[in-house]
Parts: sequence; C-alpha cells; structure tokens
Amino acid sequence: MGYVQAQESHVESLSGMSYAWRWARVHAKLMLSVTAASVAALLLFASLLYGTALKRITVEADGQTYEFVTSQSHVQDLLTEKGISVGEFDRISKPLSAVLADGDRLIVERAFPVSVTADGKTTKVFAVEGTVSDMLADAGIELGPLDRVEPSVNATVTQGSEIKIVRVSKVIEETEHTLPYKTIKQKDGSLLKGKQKVVQAGREGVLVKQIEKVYEDGVLVAEQVVSKDVEQSTLDHIVAVGTKAAPAPAKSKDPVVVLTSSSANVEQVSFDGKSFGVKNILKGVKLTAYSAGFASTGKRKGDKGYGITASGTTVSEGRTIAVDPGVIPMGWWVYIEGIGFRRAEDKGSAIKGKKIDIYFDSEAYAKKFGTKYGYTVYVIGPKKPVAN
Repeated sequence: MGYVQAQESHVESLSGMSYAWRWARVHAKLMLSVTAASVAALLLFASLLYGTALKRITVEADGQTYEFVTSQSHVQDLLTEKGISVGEFDRISKPLSAVLADGDRLIVERAFPVSVTADGKTTKVFAVEGTVSDMLADAGIELGPLDRVEPSVNATVTQGSEIKIVRVSKVIEETEHTLPYKTIKQKDGSLLKGKQKVVQAGREGVLVKQIEKVYEDGVLVAEQVVSKDVEQSTLDHIVAVGTKAAPAPAKSKDPVVVLTSSSANVEQVSFDGKSFGVKNILKGVKLTAYSAGFASTGKRKGDKGYGITASGTTVSEGRTIAVDPGVIPMGWWVYIEGIGFRRAEDKGSAIKGKKIDIYFDSEAYAKKFGTKYGYTVYVIGPKKPVAN
C-alpha cells in the first residue's frame, strides 16, 4: 500500500517524453534552417580560403618563362600584378576572366603585322606564329576551293610575311562550229558529157565544243576543250557528171555551094515590100547572138580593135552578123526569116557551116537571146535590095 507513489512517478516520466517530441515537431523548420545556414557558412569559408590560398603559376611570354607564387584568383589580376600586358591581337592560352588554379601554365603569344594581298587590294592583319591557314582563319579570310596561296597554307607565318591570295575560277563555255560538207562527183552514163545534175544537196554539220577556261584574279590564263559533240552531221553534196558521148551532128544534105557575085539567082523572093533574087537558100540555120563586150570578144572599151569586125567595119546593131565565109561571103547581104536584112561583116572560130551570130549592142540581151534553131536564110549578094 506504500507503492502508490511509485506509480505516480512513472506517469510523470511518460509525460516528459511526450513534451520533448512535441517540442521537436514544433521546432523542426527552425532546426532545418539552422543546419542549412551552417553548411553555407562552411562552404563560403572554404571558398574564401581557396581563393586566398597561394598558387604556383607558370607564365610564358616574350620568349621568357616566369614562375610566380600568387594569391590572385583570376588571370587578368595576375598579369596586371606582374606587369605583363596583353595586346588586342595577342593570344593567351586561358581567357583573362578565367579562375586560376595551382599549377596553371599561361602562354602569351604576341601578334605581329602581316601583309595580305587579295581581291585587288593589300591589307594589314595581325597574326601570331603559326601556319598561313591558321592566320587566314583568325583574320576571317575565306579561300575558294581553287584559290592559290603564296606561300602555301602550310607555311609558317613570321613577322614581315607577305601573303598573296590568287583567286582562281573555272567556267565552262559552249561554242558551235560549222562542219563543211564534201562535194562528191559521180559519173553518170545517162547524162551527156559536160552536163551535171545535183543528186543530193549538201548540208553543213554542227559541232558543239565545251571549253573549260581558267581565270586567275579575273584574267584568262588557260583553256582546254573538254568535250566535242556533233549536234548535226554533215550531208555530202553529190553531183552526177555526164559521160555519155554527144551524138554526131547530122551531116548536111545541102551541097556546098561556092558563091560569087556572078553566081546565078536560084529564086526570086519578096520580103518587107522588096522583091529580089537570091543566090542560095539555107534551111535549118542555127542563130546565136554576141556583143562587142568582154564576154563575147574578150575586149573592153579602150582596147585596140574594140567593136571592129573582121571585115574592118564598126559593129552596128540591126546590120552586123558573123558568118562562115565559106557559106556566106563577107560583105554579102542576107535576109533572115523573122529577123530581117543583115550584112555578113564578121566571123569567128565557132561560126562554122549553117550558123549565124547576130550582133546586139546589149551584152545582157545577147546572152538572153540564147540559141535558136531551124531558121531559113536567103543569101542575096553584095548589094542590099531596095524597095520596089
């Protein structure tokens, strides 16, 4: 009966523990905040300790190597502290804003001017020691696929280097060329000798060439044909040439009559209101025409003998004819049916037998006259008939 108090003591112990748990739950956020602040403070302290810690840094500049022990935290601060300047075009192995770490090695490469000639002008760019290719890339100068660089892109750039860029381009031009056709002559037994006939008209061909042209700085330096194509083939010009012998001229059935002024008249005729006797009648006579010009006589105005006939007279249209004197005596008059009275005043090597060449002033008309066949010619005599 004396243990009742012990039971009360146990109750009090349980109540204390409950209070502690309630306190912890109420103040949990506060405890979390205190812990976070402690960690942040610890990190800040470590950062400050690291930033202010001494670091050993190696710097290479201007051909010298320096060993520095510094508490500076950034590259720029170290270089400023040690009096090492960096120019606008100089190259440094780490950015000026970079954080320094113990054992870092900084390399400062000094820029120097280089002359670059391209696109018709020369400019000055700054480069550090390296290849021409590196220098052009740093300067933002682009090269075409065919461009040539002197010295080569693999050469080392040094102070005073002169770089020349030759802009190279290639173009393909297309040109057309005429291909001449051949003229082929073929013998043809169905054509008379001296005659020709076109069997097939010739046609020119067309050749298309592609020419590659190379330009350096806009100037043509080389060209070559890279392809040839026949766009249109040629067509031979074929001419048939006659080989057939001309038939022998029919022999005249008329007897050769040697005429003189005493020859008797063979017939009395009337033409153009005139009646007269004729000493011979020629049938089937061939007529041609000529003029005094070069085409007929080989002479021009001013030449000796121009316009003078074989009989010594001066040619006259409407009167003069050329004859074979063995058929029609020189100086004799004739009447050509359908033409009129004419006088035999001239002769020629081509005027043989029953052939008469009639004179005209116009060379063009003489050519147009051509050759006429089947005329009847009345041979009169030395005197021209008069009107009845």
